[in-house]
Amino acid sequence: MTADDTTRGPLAGFDRSAADRVTEGLVERARADAATRVLVIVRDAVPLAAPDRILWVSPEIVPDDAAWAFLGRDPSGVPVLAAVFPAQAEELFAAPAGWAGLRVVGGSLHPVEAEVFVTGLSLGRWLLDAAYCPACGTLCEPRNAGWSRHCPACGREHFPRTDPAVIVAITSARDPDLLLLGSNALWESNRFSCFAGFAEAGESLEDAVHREVQEESGVRVVDVRYRGSQAWPYPRSLMLGFLATAADDDAAVADGDEIVAVRWFTRDEIGAALRGESDLRLPGPASISHRLISDWQAGRS
Repeated sequence: MTADDTTRGPLAGFDRSAADRVTEGLVERARADAATRVLVIVRDAVPLAAPDRILWVSPEIVPDDAAWAFLGRDPSGVPVLAAVFPAQAEELFAAPAGWAGLRVVGGSLHPVEAEVFVTGLSLGRWLLDAAYCPACGTLCEPRNAGWSRHCPACGREHFPRTDPAVIVAITSARDPDLLLLGSNALWESNRFSCFAGFAEAGESLEDAVHREVQEESGVRVVDVRYRGSQAWPYPRSLMLGFLATAADDDAAVADGDEIVAVRWFTRDEIGAALRGESDLRLPGPASISHRLISDWQAGRS
C-alpha cells in the first residue's frame, strides 16, 4: 500500500475545535470524507513527506483497525484526525522520507505540525493503553471524538492523564558562565542534560524543583525561575521548565543511582556542543531541555 502526498503544506492556523468534540458521529463523518487529513502514528512514529514535513494522508488508505480521534481543523475547516496503531512488524505504507519519531524529527517540523504531532501522540497512547475501566475492568466506549471514555458498567467517565514533571537547568553561584548538567545511568557516554523528575502527590512545582535537584545532584538551589512548559508524551508528561542557581557550587555530586555524573560546563563548551563541534551530547532540539540550555548559552535566560 502506498500513500499519496496530501500534505497541502503546514497546518498554519490549526484550530483544535474543542467545541466540536461533542458532535455525534464527528469522527465517522470525517473518516468518510476524502478531504480529511489523517495523521497516522505507529507507536511513536509518523510518515514524512520530507525530512521536515509530515505526510498527511486521506482516510481511505488507513487500515480499519486504528484507534481514531479528532484533533481539530486546518485553516480551511477540513477535519484533522489521528489514526493510531501499536508497534508494527512492517511499515503500514511507504512514505517519501520514511517514518520518524517525535524525538528525532520534532525539532525540524513546522511548529504547528510539531504541536499536532505531540497532541496526536499523547492522545493516541492513552487510546491504546487505557481501553478498560480502571475501576471495574470493563471495556470502555469512546466519547467526545476520542477525548474521553465512558464505562458502560459502572458509569465512570475517563480522560487522558497528564503527569506534571519539572526540568531544571542550574547556574553557578560564583560564575555566570557555568551551567550544571547531569548524565543519566541509562544514557550513552558523554550525554548530559538538565535535571528532571515528576512532581509527587501533594507537592508544589517549586518544592519538586528543590527536591529533585538535591536528590540527583546534591545541590540546594535558590532563585528558582519558571521558563516555560512542553507537553512530552513519554509517557504522558507535561514538562515544566525552570532555571535555578546553586547555593554552593562545590556541593554538586551525582546520586550514583539515577545520575552517574554531574559536571559544570562553560558557556563556550555548551556553544560548541550545540554547534556539533565537540563530543559532548546534549538533548535534541525537540525537547524543552534543549531550549533551556540553548537559551542560557545565548544569554536569553
